[in-house]
Amino acid sequence: MRVLIVEDDELLAAGLMRVLEQSGYAVDRAGNGEQADAMLSVDNYDLVVLDIGLPGIDGFAVLKRLRSRNQSCPVMILTARDDVADKVRGLDSGADDYLVKPFALNEFEARLRALVRRSSLVNTSQLACGDLMLDTVARRAWVGDAELSLTAREWSVLEYLLLRQGQVLSKEKILQAVCNWDENISPNAIEVYMSRLRVKLEPAGVNIRTIRGFGYLLESGDVRQPA
Repeated sequence: MRVLIVEDDELLAAGLMRVLEQSGYAVDRAGNGEQADAMLSVDNYDLVVLDIGLPGIDGFAVLKRLRSRNQSCPVMILTARDDVADKVRGLDSGADDYLVKPFALNEFEARLRALVRRSSLVNTSQLACGDLMLDTVARRAWVGDAELSLTAREWSVLEYLLLRQGQVLSKEKILQAVCNWDENISPNAIEVYMSRLRVKLEPAGVNIRTIRGFGYLLESGDVRQPA
């Protein structure tokens, strides 16, 4: 999933980015309100982690502008402000969660996973297709009883496909979802990841079908692309 962290504290932002990237997220960072608003206006994110006390426009203004554009991505406010009035204002302005600093990293990650599940209409941490099962909390995958070995990038691509089973996904959408702005990965790299995943998923009865001119479709069963 693609996450934008809006945080002016460079040390905290770097720590959060490192933790999320290790969990397979693609993460970008904005250090002030204007930069965050510009990034959100031109790009799509699955999650936004938003500080309130930002240089320039504050987090409340960023949130207000985001919702005024009818962008529905989940937003977690992450702030040192623990006043009830601020919490009420944040939630009433369109935030989906409110976490006060200091916080435990495992609670932060658990809250993000809960937001992902709600936004994806998935009520469990376990995603399945055929004999394939992914546990998004444990970050482990199985084909039947055999554990599946995946690289971090393969995991990100497969999780994205599983969360959108039955949808045809373009290379551009997949690339946008699993890469941050600092990475220079070509659409051809997606073909490589798909090829590797097809080999690993074949025993699970799971097929990644190429829909020519449109993208990829994840489905269970012995479905083959027409000649």
